Amino acid sequence: MSSIKYFFSALILLCTSVGMAQNARSVTQAIHYIKLANTLRAVNKSDESINLLKRALPAVNKNLYWKAVANELLGLSYNDLRDSEPALRYLTRSRAQYAQLKYVASAWGVNEVIRDISGKNLYAGIQIGTSGMKLAIFKTQYESDFYEKDIRSVINLPDVSLVADAANSFGKERLALQECLDSIRRYNIPNERVFIVFDNDVRGSAVNRDRLYSQLVAAMPNGTNLRIDTTLNAAREAELFTVGAIPRKVWPSTSALNIGSDNIMGGYFDDKKTFHQVTVPIGVNALVSQIDPKRSLGIEAYKREAQRVIRALPPINVPAGIMERPTVGVGGATALALVTYLHPEKAQTTAVPISPTDIARFKKLVMDDYATLVKPDLSVVSDAATREKATQDIVQVQNQLTQKQLIAGIALLEATINAYNGNGTPKRFVFIRNADIGWVTGKFLETINYEYESTIAKGALYTR
Repeated sequence: MSSIKYFFSALILLCTSVGMAQNARSVTQAIHYIKLANTLRAVNKSDESINLLKRALPAVNKNLYWKAVANELLGLSYNDLRDSEPALRYLTRSRAQYAQLKYVASAWGVNEVIRDISGKNLYAGIQIGTSGMKLAIFKTQYESDFYEKDIRSVINLPDVSLVADAANSFGKERLALQECLDSIRRYNIPNERVFIVFDNDVRGSAVNRDRLYSQLVAAMPNGTNLRIDTTLNAAREAELFTVGAIPRKVWPSTSALNIGSDNIMGGYFDDKKTFHQVTVPIGVNALVSQIDPKRSLGIEAYKREAQRVIRALPPINVPAGIMERPTVGVGGATALALVTYLHPEKAQTTAVPISPTDIARFKKLVMDDYATLVKPDLSVVSDAATREKATQDIVQVQNQLTQKQLIAGIALLEATINAYNGNGTPKRFVFIRNADIGWVTGKFLETINYEYESTIAKGALYTR
């Protein structure tokens, strides 16, 4: 502890002596100022950092590299202080100077910061499934152990059914796509950061994908250079979901699991960064269809039939690699409902542990006291912003899932958790908020890496 106190005391004395000085008298002294300014940013002294950098600039006026570095740090320091106008001014100068030097990696990185401060570093994903279409517009940053997504817009269009009408036209789908594209246009997102995919379930359906693809492409405005990816299979969807939901640094200890509408998917990355998928061809809606194929059962009859069908489900095979990982990141509407109804106080928490007690309590309420489940007591939530977010989440879940779907969903979640715990070592299950757009987060991260690598390879600055 004494050494830490000594370090900060010495740093304050040094800052005081430097602060009393005039502008740097040589390039060497200016470099010393610049390096010290960077250290000051790390200890939350951005005001002092700005002072030092401005004293350093005159001495490096003829040294383009150190001038670029000083301008970059000035921009970052002003951004620390939430002063965007000078932050953008200095960063723009730095980007141009790095580009002049042909230091492409540095210029690319500064450009990404500029885009982020300007609110332009947004991505959009449109996922087209057999029973709905979803749009997500967001940006993301890595914080703590998970990706924090700044979600600007999510549009769910659940009534879009990929069944052609009598004229072999997918009219509702074209209108839905147009609605999504109109939303994207309002955010000025560049085409290369818009991802449109056919969901994996479209591949396995009776839909004429070629006709659907042609009609959706025709719905795009002239000059819109967007490609619809029709190649998303179960393995690729599981991989993108895992990349988007689980941070790279915890891959050795964490696998991903999503209880979806049509399947259970997920997987893990081994020590060579090779992905191993888990897919089970049954999901919440598929199980509901097995329990009540004619959609005619009353809720009590549905409960009885559900227990019979669930007991007859085949066991879930879990790869050894998952058994070796103590933590499971969980996504899906059922997990969202569990956390929303049982833990409204965690509405603004990205990663929420799910305990065996939570599973048992949720299951009992779904089966025996559904009215209480869907109206949780929000008086226990003291923070106003969290209470507002919890209210929004409750409305979302109530609109998205029926009691029948929750009965099927909690049965699948419980069965999967039991299978994952099958080797006798209980795992830690953690709900990952916004994992439902994990696939587009995965595309985002892959695209960022590709942009960086291709920019370096081409030696050209990417300055959208």
